[in-house]
Amino acid sequence: MTNRFGACLFASVLALVADAANASDVGTIDFPTSTHSEKAQAHFVRGATILHSFGWKQAIAEFKQAQAADPDFAMAYWGESLCYNHPLLPEMDGQTPRDVLQRLAPTLEMRLAKAQTAREQGFLRAVEALFFGEGDIKARRTGYMDAMRELYEAHPDDDEVAAFYALSLISAGGAAGKAGERKRVLAGSIALELFHRDPHHPGAAHYTIHAFDDPVHAPLALPAARKFASIAPAVSHARHMPTHIFIQHGMWDEVSVSNQSAYDAAVALWEPGDSAGDMVHALDWGQYGDLQRGDLDRADHWIETLRGIVERNAGQARVVSTLPRIMARRIVETGEWRTTPVTDHSTGPELLATGLSAVALGDMLTAERASNALGRLAEQAAARDSFYNRAAAPLAVMDKQVAGAVSIAKGETRLGLAALAESVEIAARMPLPRGAANPIKPAHEFYGEALLTAGNPAEAAKQFRAGLLRNPNRPLALLGLARAQAALGDHSAAREQYQRFMTIRAGRDSAELREAAAYLARDET
Repeated sequence: MTNRFGACLFASVLALVADAANASDVGTIDFPTSTHSEKAQAHFVRGATILHSFGWKQAIAEFKQAQAADPDFAMAYWGESLCYNHPLLPEMDGQTPRDVLQRLAPTLEMRLAKAQTAREQGFLRAVEALFFGEGDIKARRTGYMDAMRELYEAHPDDDEVAAFYALSLISAGGAAGKAGERKRVLAGSIALELFHRDPHHPGAAHYTIHAFDDPVHAPLALPAARKFASIAPAVSHARHMPTHIFIQHGMWDEVSVSNQSAYDAAVALWEPGDSAGDMVHALDWGQYGDLQRGDLDRADHWIETLRGIVERNAGQARVVSTLPRIMARRIVETGEWRTTPVTDHSTGPELLATGLSAVALGDMLTAERASNALGRLAEQAAARDSFYNRAAAPLAVMDKQVAGAVSIAKGETRLGLAALAESVEIAARMPLPRGAANPIKPAHEFYGEALLTAGNPAEAAKQFRAGLLRNPNRPLALLGLARAQAALGDHSAAREQYQRFMTIRAGRDSAELREAAAYLARDET
C-alpha cells in the first residue's frame, strides 16, 4: 500500500466516523405511521431507514422488533416483506414475503383492515402486487410499480412514497432492459429532488446513484455518491454504492477506498450462515479499481482473501462464481498470460483469459479449445429465454474476442478483425456500462489494440475514443489512444493521453509507464 493510498483511506475513515457522530449511523427519514407504540415506531423507522440502503439483515431485525412491540402493526410486516426481494437483481424469495404478510393476517382484506390509513393501505396493496400478483417476476415488478405510482399520485408530497416509487421505477426498468431507460431517468429526477430537499435521506442518495449509473448521466449523481457513504456508515452497501458513480468518472483511488470500507463493514456484520454477498461484491469491485491503479499487490490480496471466503461459503453460488472472474480479470488487465485447463465447467471469464493467454503464448491448440468452449457457452446463453438474461451479450462479446484473436494469430487478420468488429456491434447494443467492465475486456478497447497492431492507427484511435466514452478513464484505453495518436503524428494529443495514464499509475513501475515517461521526455527535448 502506498503512502498516498493509505492517507486517502485514513482520511475517508475519519470522515465516516465524524459524520456518523453527527447523525444517525444509518441516515434519517421521517416516516409517520399509525402505530400507538413508540417502541414499535422507533424500530420501524430504523428498519425502513436501513431498508433504503439494502441492509437486509439489519432491517429484518428491526422490523421483527417492531412486530414484537405491536403485533398488529401492518407496516412492520410490509417492511420485512421487502427485505426478501432484491429490487435490482432477479433475486426474489417467492415464499418468505408471503409468509411474513400472512403472519399479519391470512387475507389481503384482513391485512388492509389492520392498516389504519389509506396511505398504509396503498403500501400494502403494492406489496400484494409484488408477492401475490400473477405472472413472472417482470410482470409482478411492473404491477408493484403501477401500484406505487397510484400511491405517489395520491401523496405527491410524501417523501417515503416518493422514495419507494423511485425504486419501483428502477426495479421495473431493470427488467425492461434498454426500454427501461426512461423509467430510470424518471426515478432519478424524483430521487434527486428528494436528495436536494433532504441530503441525509439514504434512499434519496441511493436511488439517485442507481438511476444515473451510466457514463452519460453519472455527473448528475456525483454529489449523492460523495454523500451516501457518510449518510449510512453502518450499512456495507451504503459504503459500496458511491463506487458505481466513481467508476463512471474513472476515479480509481475513490473506487478502491469505497470498496475497502464496504468490505470492512460487511466483515463486521457477517456471522456463520449469512450470505457473504456484500463482502464479495465490495471485494470484486475493489479489485477492479486496484487493477486500474496498477496496484497489483492489492489486486492479488483480494484474490487470496476471496479464496478463504469461498472455503467458508462453498454453497453460495455468487461467492463461488466471483473467484474465477477476478482471477481472469487479473490476467487480462495485466497481460501476465497464464492458461488454465479447458473443461466443461470453465466459466466465460476463465475461457477468455485462457484463450487470450494461449494466443499470446503460441499455444494454438488450447486457444482453439477455449474458443470452441466459449462459442458453446454463448449459444447456450442466447437460447435462454429470460428477461434477466444478462450473461448472453457479454458471452457473445467474449466469444468474438477469442475467435478474433485466434484468427489473427493464424494469419487471417481480416477475418479476425471482422470478428472483433462484431464484438463492438454487440457491445453497442448492450445497456451502457455500469460498474466493473463487463465483459472483462471492453470490446472497443480490444478492437482498438488489434487495429493498432494491424497498422491502422486512425481506426484504432476511433475505437479507443468510443471505448473511453463507455468506460471513462480506463488506463489501458488511454495508453492505446496515446500510442495511436503518436503513430498518427499527433504528438500533442499523444502527450495528453500518456500524461493521463501516468497520473493514474503514479508511484508504480511498469514497462508501460516507462514508455509513457520516455515519450514525454523525448517530446520535451
